[in-house]
Amino acid sequence: MSIFLKKFWNIIRKVAIWFFAITFIWVLLLRFVNPPITYLMIQRGFERQAEGKEWKIEKKWLDIENLSNNLKRAALAGEDANFLNHWGFDFKAMGKAFEKNQKGKKIRGGSTISQQTAKNVFLWPGRSYIRKAFEAYFTILIELLWGKERILEVYLNVIEMGDGIYGAEAATQKYFGKSAHSMSKSQAALIIAVLPNPLRWNPSRPTRFVYYKQRLILQNMKNLEKLPF
Repeated sequence: MSIFLKKFWNIIRKVAIWFFAITFIWVLLLRFVNPPITYLMIQRGFERQAEGKEWKIEKKWLDIENLSNNLKRAALAGEDANFLNHWGFDFKAMGKAFEKNQKGKKIRGGSTISQQTAKNVFLWPGRSYIRKAFEAYFTILIELLWGKERILEVYLNVIEMGDGIYGAEAATQKYFGKSAHSMSKSQAALIIAVLPNPLRWNPSRPTRFVYYKQRLILQNMKNLEKLPF
C-alpha cells in the first residue's frame, strides 16, 4: 500500500472514531437532558418569516409520567403498533410501504417512532440516502442508550403538531384548551391522526379523512398490549 493510501485510511479512521465518540456522547447526554430545539423548528421559523409571519415556536415539555396514557396508546396505534417489540426498525411495515409505493399508490413510509425521533432530534428533513443512513445510525444509538420509554417521551414532546406548534402539551393546549395530561381517547386519536401532515390538517377542525383515521386509531388502541410505562 502506498504512503498516500496509508495516510488516507488513517484520516478516514480518525474521522470515524471522532464521529462515533461525539455522536455517542451527544445521544447519551440527551438521555438525561431534554432537547431544547430541533433543526425542523428552526427551519419552520425561518419559513414563517419568509412568508411575512412572526417567528413562532410553541412547545412545553411534559415528562412521560405526565402524558396521558390515551395519548401514548394512540401514538403507538397510529404510528408504530410494534414499537415495544422491535429494535428500531419494523421491516414488515417497511416492506408493505415499499409495495404500495411501487404500485403507484399514495407514497407512504414505514418509519417507526424510533426512526422519526432520531430524524427529528438529530437530523434535518429530507429524503436523501445519506440522511436515511444517518437516521438508521442514530436510531440504533437511541434504542441502545435511551430505551423505549425515553424514545416515546422525546417523540411526543418534539414532533411537529401544527404551524409553529411542537409536542403534545402545546398542541392540546392550542386545539382543546387542556393539558396533554388529561386527554380523552377521542382527542388523543385526533392529535395522532393529523401527524402525517400537521400543517394541512387540524385536530380541532377534522376533515372526513381525519375522522376516518381517528376511527382506525381508536380500533387499533383496543388491540395494544398494556404499556409498561
